[in-house]
Amino acid sequence: RGSKRSLIFIDMAQYTLIKMLKKEFEAKKSKALLTLELLTENAAGIGDHSTEDFYKNATEAITALAEAEDVLETIERHYGE
Repeated sequence: RGSKRSLIFIDMAQYTLIKMLKKEFEAKKSKALLTLELLTENAAGIGDHSTEDFYKNATEAITALAEAEDVLETIERHYGE
């Protein structure tokens, strides 16, 4: 009886962890998309940035987007809901 209870706890903990990770990387994806939108479509988003800052911010955003999408795909592949 105790081992069944332990398995349920492990399943619940795993589910909670995966759910938390999914939400974290969905938020990172949204942030990256917003950053790219501001950089590409809204002159006010660029502001007083130098060209170097602009490219750095764009590179960081696209890298964050790729990472978030990769992690979300991995979660779906291994723990799909």
